[in-house]
Amino acid sequence: MENPDFDKMPDGLIPAIVQDIRTGKVLMQGFMNVEALERTRSSGQVTFFSRSKQRLWTKGESSGHFLLVKDIRLDCDRDALLIQAEPLGPVCHTGADTCWKESNTHPSFLFELERVIQERKKNPTPGSYTAKLFAAGTAKIAQKVGEEAVETVIEALQRDRERLLSESADLLYHLLVLFADQEVTLEDVEQVLRSRHN
Repeated sequence: MENPDFDKMPDGLIPAIVQDIRTGKVLMQGFMNVEALERTRSSGQVTFFSRSKQRLWTKGESSGHFLLVKDIRLDCDRDALLIQAEPLGPVCHTGADTCWKESNTHPSFLFELERVIQERKKNPTPGSYTAKLFAAGTAKIAQKVGEEAVETVIEALQRDRERLLSESADLLYHLLVLFADQEVTLEDVEQVLRSRHN
């Protein structure tokens, strides 16, 4: 990435917009000077220059809700930054997901379901069916995917729309569990589909 033109701004600060790399939602906007950008790049955590405190501050330094940097982009005029990040909790100081009081959810529910399943893998909840599947292991998860696939085919052949929808939902859920077990994401699969489409 080229370096921003900080000299364009009288105070040497340029706007930095933070976007959730997973959902695409705009989370917040702050300002960066040369040092804030360098700290952001070196630490991997979004760091701004606070105009009120007149110092560098890393988002999450008090709350623990850091913004983990995934990508930094410079606009065409070299005077604004787009930072794609993974938020470790709510972003706004009010406790909201974003500074615009929006829910930071993916437009597709499948991605939200994927996130919940991945969370169950990391932090098993007692009584959770998903956690039980992970505890049973890969063979059991793969077996469930196979069973649901067969049931989906049967309902399609019988032309039972309601049962087809139900079995398809079961199949997609168990496939997402298998993805999480194998550390594969929906985005990984999308990339394969896009490459085939091109």
